[in-house]
Amino acid sequence: MNRKTLWVGIMSLLVVGAAVLIFVLAKPVNFRGTNYGEPYPQASDFELTKSSGETFRLSEQKGKIVLLFFGYTACPDVCPTTLAELRLVMEELGDKTGQVQVVFVSVDPERDTPEKIQEYVEHFNPNFIGLSGNPDKLQIIWDNYGVFRERVESESAFGYIINHTARTYLIDQNGNLRLSYGFQTPVEDMVYDIEILLK
Repeated sequence: MNRKTLWVGIMSLLVVGAAVLIFVLAKPVNFRGTNYGEPYPQASDFELTKSSGETFRLSEQKGKIVLLFFGYTACPDVCPTTLAELRLVMEELGDKTGQVQVVFVSVDPERDTPEKIQEYVEHFNPNFIGLSGNPDKLQIIWDNYGVFRERVESESAFGYIINHTARTYLIDQNGNLRLSYGFQTPVEDMVYDIEILLK
C-alpha cells in the first residue's frame, strides 16, 4: 500500500468519525418534563419580602436552578404532596442541592403571612423558601406565570379552599423558563432533568 492510499484512508476515517461525533453531539436532549422550547422565555422576575425581613428577588437566584411552585399552607392535599416530592428530589440530588433552590409562593395571602409560609415549608426542608405578600403584588406574579386560583367556600375544618394551578416550574441557571411538571410527576423524572442541566 502506497502512502497516498494510506493517507486517503486515514482522512476518510477522520471525516466519518467527525460526522458521527457531530450527530451524537447535535442530538437533542429528551427532557422528561414539559419543555418550553427555544428560544426559552425569560422567567418573569419578582420580589417579595421574606419572613426574615430581607427582600427575595428571583433574578438574584441566577446561577442556580429554581423549582417554583404556587400553593398555600391550608391546602389539604396537592401542596403537601408536592413539597414532600420536592424534598425527595433534593435528597436524590445529594451534594448538588446547593445548586437548586425550591421556592413556594402563596396563593392565599389572606391566611399566609411570610412567617407562616416559611415555617410551613421548613417542615419539608429547612432550605426551602416560602413567600407571601400583598394580594395586589401577588396577583401580578400569578398572572405572569399563568397561575389560576379560585376561592371556594367549604364547610371543612380548613374553611375556604383555594383551587389553583398545580405545576412546578423549573427555571434554569440563566433565569429561563425551561420545563414544567404536572402534579405527581415522578421524582426520578425531575431528578433526571435537573442532573442534565447541572452538567
